Amino acid sequence: MTTLPSKARVVIIGGGVSGCSLAYHLTKLGWTDVVLLERKQLTCGTTWHAAGLVGQLRGSKNMTRLAKYSADLYVKLEEETGISTGMRQVGSVSVALTEERKHELYRQATVARAFAIDVREISPAEAKEMYPHLNIEGVVGAVHLPLDGQCDPA
Repeated sequence: MTTLPSKARVVIIGGGVSGCSLAYHLTKLGWTDVVLLERKQLTCGTTWHAAGLVGQLRGSKNMTRLAKYSADLYVKLEEETGISTGMRQVGSVSVALTEERKHELYRQATVARAFAIDVREISPAEAKEMYPHLNIEGVVGAVHLPLDGQCDPA
């Protein structure tokens, strides 16, 4: 076991994605006396069970900005740290089964574009071309985000 310092500017309890992110960002700001405590292994709790989906289509301006920042960060972290995030930008398609949901997806796409997120509205047929196993019966609209992806949550 590593000896703990007798004092620190901040002590973070929990080495999941939130705790690790906080430690990372504080040290990027120049903080040098950051301590992260984890009772077992980093990311072995709830984070380990996550799917690792990195989607950028969100319902609000702030959540969209955060999602874009996160997606961009996962792409560059391996180069910066030498540790693989497992990030694969495989893209995503969200489909709407009602006109109301289609309107909401298109509104979110408009917000996403305002933050330079690559997104476009597509037809049900285009969604089917991208994902042949998708049943498009009743689908009235869709959006495609080619830079969404999946990473290793642990």
